[in-house]
Amino acid sequence: MTLSVHLRQLGSAQRVLLRDLRFDVAPGETLTLMGASGSGKSSVLAAIAGTLHSVAEGAQALRFDGTITLDGTDLTQLPTARRGIGLLFQDPLLFAHMTVAENLLFAVPPGPRAQRWQQVEQALADAELAGYGERDPATLSGGQRARVALMRALLARPSALLLDEPFSKLDATLRDQFRAFVFDHIRAQNIPAVLVTHDAADIADAALVLELK
Repeated sequence: MTLSVHLRQLGSAQRVLLRDLRFDVAPGETLTLMGASGSGKSSVLAAIAGTLHSVAEGAQALRFDGTITLDGTDLTQLPTARRGIGLLFQDPLLFAHMTVAENLLFAVPPGPRAQRWQQVEQALADAELAGYGERDPATLSGGQRARVALMRALLARPSALLLDEPFSKLDATLRDQFRAFVFDHIRAQNIPAVLVTHDAADIADAALVLELK
């Protein structure tokens, strides 16, 4: 399932951020977008996710001219909820009023309750958090919360994954561990991913890097 992006132009009525950006990401691969602040990295993710309308530069909403396709299906005009794309941000954004397990269950597609809970237990085991299901997310370490956020994104069975500087708030040791954890799961689920970062150490594959000017 290949993610194909062609942005002929992205920007506001006042300023063009990007012109003629084109890339393809194959299943299991992670493409890295790098560039200075304001170069449009996160706006590219918003265009892919279908949330660009909520992003503004000053008082001007951002728009793009182009196409987003996933496995040959044109997503460009589809609402975010129908694109099948997962998101992982700098902050884990776990629901404070839910337990760790309830946060994970929230993402599992509808089905028999026992099977859904089985998926939650497996996700906790995969994240080396077996037995943490009843915990309050606030009691977890930063690295543990990050792992829960990733497993929640993957439990929704996305067809592609977007990562907006998900390692930036972790200390050096945790960053190394979490990078490996994230990239291993992307390969295991065989989905395309796009990573935005300003840190060269975050690059998943040196052959799959785009520098935005």
